[in-house]
Amino acid sequence: MSHTLPIDSLKDTFFSLLESQHLVVEAETGSGKSIRLPVWAAEKGRVLVIEPRRVACTSLAEYVAELSGEKLGHGVGYSIRFDNHFEENSRIVFVTPGVALRWLSEDQLTSFDTVIIDEFHERRWDTDLLLALLKKLNKHRLVATSATMDGLRLADYLGAHRLQAEGRNFNVEVVHVASDSRNMPDIRGIENKVRQVIADNYQQHEDILIFLPGRKEIAQCQSQLKQLFDEQITLGLIDVIPLHASVTDNERRRALTESDKQRIILATNVAETSLTIPGVTLIVDTGLERRTHQRNGRTVLGLHAISRASAEQRKGRAGRVSEGSCIRLYGKAAPLELLTPPELHREELVEPMLAAACCGYQFEELEFIDALPSQTVEQAKEKLKQMAAIDGNGQVTEHGKRLYPLPIDTLFAHLITVMPDKACREAMVDLSAALSTPQKIWQLPSGEEKREQLAKWQPVACDVMTLIKLLREPTPEFLNVDINVLKEARQLADQIREALELPKLEVATSVKREPWLQAVMKAMPELVFVRRERRRQALGNGYCEVSIGRDSRFADDAEAAIVFDQFSLPGKGVKQNLTLATCMSPISFEQMLSLEMGEDQIGDSQVNEEGCQVEVQRVYAGRVIQTRWQQPEGEAGRQALVTMIMEGAVLEGLAEKITADVHQWNLYLALGRYQTDVCTRADEPVDATVWVAEQLDALGVESAEDLELFTIDDFEFDGIPTWEREDFDQQFPYQVVLTDLTMKIEYHIARKLVVAVHASGNRKQDPKRWELPCWQGWKVQYRKASRTIDVR
Repeated sequence: MSHTLPIDSLKDTFFSLLESQHLVVEAETGSGKSIRLPVWAAEKGRVLVIEPRRVACTSLAEYVAELSGEKLGHGVGYSIRFDNHFEENSRIVFVTPGVALRWLSEDQLTSFDTVIIDEFHERRWDTDLLLALLKKLNKHRLVATSATMDGLRLADYLGAHRLQAEGRNFNVEVVHVASDSRNMPDIRGIENKVRQVIADNYQQHEDILIFLPGRKEIAQCQSQLKQLFDEQITLGLIDVIPLHASVTDNERRRALTESDKQRIILATNVAETSLTIPGVTLIVDTGLERRTHQRNGRTVLGLHAISRASAEQRKGRAGRVSEGSCIRLYGKAAPLELLTPPELHREELVEPMLAAACCGYQFEELEFIDALPSQTVEQAKEKLKQMAAIDGNGQVTEHGKRLYPLPIDTLFAHLITVMPDKACREAMVDLSAALSTPQKIWQLPSGEEKREQLAKWQPVACDVMTLIKLLREPTPEFLNVDINVLKEARQLADQIREALELPKLEVATSVKREPWLQAVMKAMPELVFVRRERRRQALGNGYCEVSIGRDSRFADDAEAAIVFDQFSLPGKGVKQNLTLATCMSPISFEQMLSLEMGEDQIGDSQVNEEGCQVEVQRVYAGRVIQTRWQQPEGEAGRQALVTMIMEGAVLEGLAEKITADVHQWNLYLALGRYQTDVCTRADEPVDATVWVAEQLDALGVESAEDLELFTIDDFEFDGIPTWEREDFDQQFPYQVVLTDLTMKIEYHIARKLVVAVHASGNRKQDPKRWELPCWQGWKVQYRKASRTIDVR
């Protein structure tokens, strides 16, 4: 390590302070902090270095080992999912946060003296949680490094000393390519935009780094650039290289090592920090990233515009070795967020809470650098209780301990463990592995011939069975499959199978689709969605709505589905998102009904030769999934009987009689006629429907058969005293009947206004004042349809 790096100026201070206190080291990427600090700290004991990304983890371990003149895996090693290169006495071990959390849950990292959390400014949930746990544990020297985060606030949180080092930064010219200064980053036609920018600028630059949101866009741009530079690539003048979490070792080394070729590197956020890519003088920034966020209590991955802090990080990659340029494919005044929100603020907290519990701590007793949203904390607690992963006191259960080590989403881990038999468990393992890879394993063929071949290979139009078949069987030639992603999914499936003592993938147990899906529906009913009757592309579960993904094989005649995976895209509005169902399995209404999903609602009623019948609709998420006719029974039946009485379908004449009695009673009260000493009913208005329901309850009527035992005379309303009623009705009639004209009467007491409303009759002339009751002192009007006149 003879060459000097900007971080070297802090060496003496770092040494003197590390013995006695925690440290926060602020330094730009390229300053050398990720390779120097572990080596310095190792002089005072064993060091665990936590790197947020797998590519950085393996690359830094290789580089530090090389600089130390050692073979990788001895003095310096690493551990990531599927890959371990270290020994028990390795003095420096680079790990991803997931590995660090599992080790912490096993032995509280007792074999390490110093823990370095690199690139803390990325604010991943696992690094935030690790720092909170280690702070609480208080058994290690802690070093947190950050490029852009507020180091003073982090130092205050840890009670740490703050060190700052300058990076090697040259001037970077920024150019915005947008039709309007406020244009936000846009995914549409991104590969064509990138191709044009590179074609216009590659000759003026050395190596070029292009930031893209994901592997799909990297593959699209890679294809475009290979067409553009076909001749130069053949001649060995240009190298187009992808850089993301799943690249091969060869691609990673080509991206991170200087070359005599001009390199065009297509990268995700993995190149934003941690890794120094030498020779880059041009950055092309699409302004986009894939980031998790909360949607209806669940974490989903969606496309987002980056923050201003990320934009500055990306720009700075071009100023490491000389002056450079940064071309941004969005407007100069685009309203970007200032900082990317911490993952703990934008994701559900089920996994972090379970991780904390497995490490022996309740989430609420940990102190985080930013206070957590209380609602999200409570939602996570309820979900983990429902899964039986934690008990009422927040302590981890044996079931929770089984869930936690599985390297997949907690929801999938829970589904695996609650499956009723080995075949269902294996199917759930393989599906979980397929859905836990960062990119899609396969894409739906576009040609008719290939789609027919797919239908023969997998007859059921089901994304789930297709994925499981892809993991378990040889890959068919007609399908567009990403071999690297499929390999990763198979590795993960075998890892989980081994942990759960299940057969290996090549001897997987055959599963019966319907019983398996029935078990999933029973365990997680919120995954069940029904199709909208009119907007056929949309499905709902009563809490949220999804649209059918373009690559889903969901059939046109399928009406319901289990949605295992979702993906969100930014909509037209600032806060609108379009959520796509990207992995669906069709199910039938009959399967839903067998699990008693939905709620009964009473519809129409009728009387036929079988007696009283009511229509009962089973409704799930606003969709009727079953209609049946039955005799009224129970509470719902009693409500149906009330409806039938009030509609005149049974006990003919009762509804009209009771409606008139109640109307007159309420008018009697409103006119101030109530007398405490003569009225037997309380001085309160009455609702006719409620009164009928109360009478049925008092009479013990529960079915239509019970109702047949009663007549109208059994329903007597004790309102206006009988000796007053006739006179009251003459003075304030409920209705007035003339030749060929019947009118309902409305009384507007505050205005001393009577309105006679046409009810029936063929009379063409309006009523005359002398034809109507006296109503002395009241103004009288007549209303027919929308026409109202004064009666004089």
